[in-house]
Amino acid sequence: MKENWKIKLMVMGGILGVLTGVGAAYLLIQRAEAENDRPRLTAGEGVSIGLGVLGLLRQVANMGQQK
Repeated sequence: MKENWKIKLMVMGGILGVLTGVGAAYLLIQRAEAENDRPRLTAGEGVSIGLGVLGLLRQVANMGQQK
């Protein structure tokens, strides 16, 4: 039972990831519908999103280290 918190944390992280992904897809669809075009991501937007995700992961990893 001592390892139960790890499973709960993984499930919560997975749910948060799914909700974030669905939200991002919804925003992309809304933008495409407003432009009456298919959803498109440019290479620059893809790099920007990737760097943002890496920055977020870095912040989460460092969250418990600050005193």
